Amino acid sequence: MPTKSLIEELPKIVKQGKEEAQRIMERLSSHTRIGLQTNELVLPSKDTSGLWKGRNEQVINKEWMNRLIYGDNLLAMQALLAGDEATSLPSLRGKVDLIYIDPPFDSKADYRTKINLPGIDIEQKPTVIEQFAYSDTWQDGTVSYLRMLYPRLVLMRELLSDKGSIYVHIDWHVGAYVKTLLDDVLGKDNFRNEIIWCYTGPSPANKDFPKKHDVILRYTKTEHYFFNADNIRIAYKAEFTHARGVHGKKDYDEQIQLLRHEKGKIPEDWWTDFSNISSYRNELIGYATQKPEALLERIIKASSNEGDLVCDFFGGSGTTAAVAERLGRRWITTDIGKPAILVMRKRFIDQEMKPFLYQCIGDYQKEAFSGNKQYRRVGDLSQIVMQLYGAIPFSAEQLNDRNWGYVKSSRTLVYVDSPNKMTGAATIRKAKEAKGSLLGGGWSKVVVLAWNFAFDISAAMQQYKEDVEVLVIPPDLLDKLSKKGYDKLIREGSVRFSTLQYLTVRPIEVKPYNEQEEITVRLDNYVLLSPDNIPLDDKDKPKLQQIMERDPLALIEYWSVDPDYDGETFRSQWQDYRENTANDSDPLHCVYQAKLIVPRKERRTVCVKAVDVFGQESIVTETI
Repeated sequence: MPTKSLIEELPKIVKQGKEEAQRIMERLSSHTRIGLQTNELVLPSKDTSGLWKGRNEQVINKEWMNRLIYGDNLLAMQALLAGDEATSLPSLRGKVDLIYIDPPFDSKADYRTKINLPGIDIEQKPTVIEQFAYSDTWQDGTVSYLRMLYPRLVLMRELLSDKGSIYVHIDWHVGAYVKTLLDDVLGKDNFRNEIIWCYTGPSPANKDFPKKHDVILRYTKTEHYFFNADNIRIAYKAEFTHARGVHGKKDYDEQIQLLRHEKGKIPEDWWTDFSNISSYRNELIGYATQKPEALLERIIKASSNEGDLVCDFFGGSGTTAAVAERLGRRWITTDIGKPAILVMRKRFIDQEMKPFLYQCIGDYQKEAFSGNKQYRRVGDLSQIVMQLYGAIPFSAEQLNDRNWGYVKSSRTLVYVDSPNKMTGAATIRKAKEAKGSLLGGGWSKVVVLAWNFAFDISAAMQQYKEDVEVLVIPPDLLDKLSKKGYDKLIREGSVRFSTLQYLTVRPIEVKPYNEQEEITVRLDNYVLLSPDNIPLDDKDKPKLQQIMERDPLALIEYWSVDPDYDGETFRSQWQDYRENTANDSDPLHCVYQAKLIVPRKERRTVCVKAVDVFGQESIVTETI
């Protein structure tokens, strides 16, 4: 049967997208709505050597906090539409003034991340969540991409204020089709501009004209949109500026038929006055799809005022948020890629932004996914993982939840979490409760098998260590299943489930400092128990093993300290990270000591968080 053309597929894409968006909007008023978990309250204060004295600590705005959100943007937007009671965030429906997105549009893009470590370079493959996201996006080429985008555009429309605008940055791969979707979602009458951003650069010799422009589609929600031309005027070219008869603030020149303005002219819808990011070496942060700040500055100045809310739901390198902050706008940015989140957090700290929340999507699970056609439902995959571990799934008569099983000989319960989910404290608590109640209770312990982990997993594991054990499902398991098949993996017994990484710190020192006290925190060791926990090619696993044995703390990408942890919100008040050379000359290592001057207290809990080069988090707390 011949493949349908995109024109034939479009009505189906639109119908399915509308139905999905409608289901999401209906869930907003139910008890199953998505929530946000606050991972860190970041008060940017990077280490620059010497004592930290709270020099950059700022008053936190109780009414508004900017947000960096890790997770699927479809889920993040649901949470923003629902509102977040924990951080006093009302529903943002109709409250966003400007959206800029630069969604990935290359089906053959390499989503690997190059990691430079002392003496070696390795490549990290996408995390399991990213694998499913990218697979969903490109499984059927452009059709899948448009399916992914349509419901997200609907949610963006719901978030936009009546004066709001959206700029969608795309290239030749999907431009015409995305415009068709935007016409349907926002209305053809609300289409304002097709902006052509032209740039130059080296091109391989081939049979085609080199492709050297992107397209930015600009739409508004209504006809009552905000646009400030005076904010973005550019100088006239010299040959026109000095044309005869041009004097004073404004003048009309009959020869060239132009109305002159003292600030210059409004840019046309083709932009050639700034090039691609490679020309802005002072801005480069090593992110493949990074855009120049000048591009975002023009967009933000044109379509928002100071204090307005600007959002970017494909955050990437964080340029939108960085420029929005510099221009006095509020911001929210999201990304599903851990490398992007690491890049953005460091960039925002470098820029000494106002305090912001780093959040992730709360416990969630998609009932079905299309990342692997053999295992269409989470329950199917869960049962396979369970049996590879050596457990027996419960029958439907015993339990109507296919994620649970047991090891008969040891009376051990086994729970397999979803690959689309961040396993955190809520899951561990649920496992603890199941130990005493599921099918009459009396289980010796519960083993949780999981793919991805939320920030609060370490504390929960410590709290429930007598009852619950957490093990990591190998991130390359899906790849092995597709190549070898389930039966061969069972026969080989080659699938290993290992424990999580952990961080240790030396005993924290406290001594008087004038009327305050000085605390010294020193990292001791970082234990990554198996390279199999990391999505790497086999050739890179021995390299990682060498680093683990020789220089384990080199794996720390970022670490931060909360000198007075309240047990709920981690307030990151001191940070250091690789590439921060303000405190040493080594871009491949963090410093491993923090000295902080803090008010005296009879008793305090110090919390230390480390994130490794793969985006995995570890937390240590010590009460002194």
